[in-house]
Amino acid sequence: MLTHLHIENYALIRESDICFGGGFVVITGETGAGKSILLGALGLLLGQRADVAVLADKTRKCVVEARFDIGGLGLQPLFDEADVDYDDTLILRREILPSAKSRAFANDTPVQLPFLKLLGTRIIDIHSQHQTLTLADSHFRLSLLDTIGERRAENGERAAYGAAYKEYSQLKRQLEELTTAEAQNRKEQDYLQFQFDELSEARLQADEQEALEQESQLLAHAEAVREGLAAAAAAIDDESEQSVLSRLRQAKSALAHVAHYHQQADELLKRLDSSLIELDDINGELRSSADGITYSPERQQEVDERLALLYRLQKKHGVDTVADLIALRDELDVKLQGISTLDERIQALMEQVDRAFATLQQAADRLSAARAKAGKALEKNILPTLHELGMPEARFEVALSPTASYGPMGHDAVAFLFNANRGGALRDLAKVASGGELSRLMLAVKSMLTSHSLLPTIIFDEIDTGVSGDISVAVGGIMQRMAGRMQVVAITHLPQIAAKAGQHLKVYKRLEDSEERTVSLIRELQPDERLSEVAVMLSSDPPTPAALQTARELMAI
Repeated sequence: MLTHLHIENYALIRESDICFGGGFVVITGETGAGKSILLGALGLLLGQRADVAVLADKTRKCVVEARFDIGGLGLQPLFDEADVDYDDTLILRREILPSAKSRAFANDTPVQLPFLKLLGTRIIDIHSQHQTLTLADSHFRLSLLDTIGERRAENGERAAYGAAYKEYSQLKRQLEELTTAEAQNRKEQDYLQFQFDELSEARLQADEQEALEQESQLLAHAEAVREGLAAAAAAIDDESEQSVLSRLRQAKSALAHVAHYHQQADELLKRLDSSLIELDDINGELRSSADGITYSPERQQEVDERLALLYRLQKKHGVDTVADLIALRDELDVKLQGISTLDERIQALMEQVDRAFATLQQAADRLSAARAKAGKALEKNILPTLHELGMPEARFEVALSPTASYGPMGHDAVAFLFNANRGGALRDLAKVASGGELSRLMLAVKSMLTSHSLLPTIIFDEIDTGVSGDISVAVGGIMQRMAGRMQVVAITHLPQIAAKAGQHLKVYKRLEDSEERTVSLIRELQPDERLSEVAVMLSSDPPTPAALQTARELMAI
């Protein structure tokens, strides 16, 4: 439960510390005194968006800090998952800086707003005066029935349906994506097949382009090359005394005559002999190469056509090498094979979708059955409370009907049918209930929900709108009974409700002369002050003797 709230530099509140007791707590004050400011500050701790406009002093930061007793609520796993230190005493702090940045902390550990929002759903329920409108919201109605069902024997149907819907939705989305891809691929298949056939028929080899380019160069200059080789061979050895080999042989003979007498001449002779062998070999290769070169116009055309094909394919596909063309051919082959097997994959996925839909239908039927039981339980339990709240002839009925399709919340539409008077047809609650009746209906719903709830705190912000007299006494009595199970905080303007509380906090305004600024203050009233305050709420300030006596009777003191 909420045990302490510290507010600093927030709207009209300069600095305030509020201690909350357990049981039933009321907050009263004149209109505009700042009662709802407390809820705004508390909302910051529960993850609501921060606005720098709430800073009364724009040069200082705003701080809102609260302490909660959360022992026995089973919240440690939530803290462990968020890597936040757990303690039975939870301290939440939110700061808004003048720069408009905000920071949030849980037990002095920085946290993100989603953690605060999730935590808030487990520790406190703030019921604003406008929340009665949610009774007309289909999502709220379904969630209400599911919540009631989870507290009865029908446990887990909502979670089971959610899992089935998620599985079905994912498979259906995959099927739609695959079907779309298949349709697109079918459009491209003929073109892909043409490209693949063209590359396959080319019988590509990774290293052929370089070899063909060299051969093309040789064929284009075959005669000149042959003549050059022959001339080189003739210069080396043309069977005349002036050829290179003839002159070298003469040099060898001359060195051989003196090699026995001169060591250097002998070494030169050996080197010359090696040169003759190498040069003779070169001469043989020159003549052989020259004899092997012949010009073939047919081969020239064949090579040029092959190169032209390779160049055309490279330009067409925007690549630079034959190896790139081969890679593209293989990629096209994979795509075509994928298209050929797509029908089988689609068929298999369709079967999965059908099975998932059957599971979804079964889960939806079980959820609908659980909701029907929960609806009967709601009808049974809410009517006595409505009778107590001054609607003895009220009738209330939960009407379930199937929707046209399956959605995240199931296959159900739910209507709350209501008539506050005897006779007449039941009609949709939102169309026939007044504001006061809606407030009493919501109070009855909250009273039922909290009867088995682990939620430690509920705050009512003027849920008593539109009620007075004996009905307000009944409203206070219901809140008092709820406070036996949990902490109930009610912001009210009705003395009949304020008189039922165990703790009474008063919000009031004061003009600070030093700064000519109006501020909101809050303090806990002592027993004698409570009596006077309830009497003022009944009459005027100062209260009349009759009002004081009535206040004593309301407070039973």
